[in-house]
Amino acid sequence: MTIAVTGATGHLGHHVVDALLARGAQPGDLVAVIRDAAKAADLAERGVQVRVADYSDRAALDAALAGVDKLLLISGSEVGQRLPQHTNVIDAAKAAGVRFVAYTSLLDAANSPLSLAPEHKATEELLARSGIDHALLRNGWYWENYTADLAGTAERGVLAGAGGDGRVAGAARVDYAEAAAVVLLADGQAGKVYELGGDERLTLAELAAKIAEATGKDVAYQDLPVEQYRALLEGAGLPAVYAEMLASADAGIQVAALDTESGDLQRLIGRSSTPAVEVLRAAL
Repeated sequence: MTIAVTGATGHLGHHVVDALLARGAQPGDLVAVIRDAAKAADLAERGVQVRVADYSDRAALDAALAGVDKLLLISGSEVGQRLPQHTNVIDAAKAAGVRFVAYTSLLDAANSPLSLAPEHKATEELLARSGIDHALLRNGWYWENYTADLAGTAERGVLAGAGGDGRVAGAARVDYAEAAAVVLLADGQAGKVYELGGDERLTLAELAAKIAEATGKDVAYQDLPVEQYRALLEGAGLPAVYAEMLASADAGIQVAALDTESGDLQRLIGRSSTPAVEVLRAAL
């Protein structure tokens, strides 16, 4: 059984490979599909097959997926380009005879108001039309999404956002990665849809308190109108497309788009999700 992971040197993908190996997969049965072979040196040293292919290069994807039985398609990072890129991967998987695909989607992708949702929904529909057996890993928010400027947040004493009193059922990347590994190694996963979120369902004010606990600094949450939050992000130097994505996510928090009580993540990994404060401390 050969299992391929796209984006295998990314934050999530590398954790997935680690989880597969920890759960007994043989290195030679794993294929890391990556864009830069130099970044996969540690995987190659462990015996994992490294194959170079960009999501936009159909010919390279055909070669990379040859002989693969199961595939984890980790959604692309280029917002606005994901659908044609995912189409290439799915078409290549079908041509290569891949028997099963797991796709990292978004919580309740079919109904989500987040700006990220349409590309995920369209990819889910592509998989449904492809005829390939597949499972949907609808990942919630990563606690790591709040760590990029963690030191700055602690120094300023303010976590700004636009989530109101809504809750985020976040988890660590390693939690979502382990869930993906479980699904890839298990039988009978065709047609499964997993709504994945953590045990802690925090408001952003509660998250600010977790940041304070992790950093030892006083941190308070400042709730802003969505448009003002978007402008704040752009003013801080974030490209407009990513400022829109984050502002849309916070607007979604207000209407529970990043909240779930499904318990799917916990059942898959057989434990509680990693506490937010542990993720924050690790980032420091």
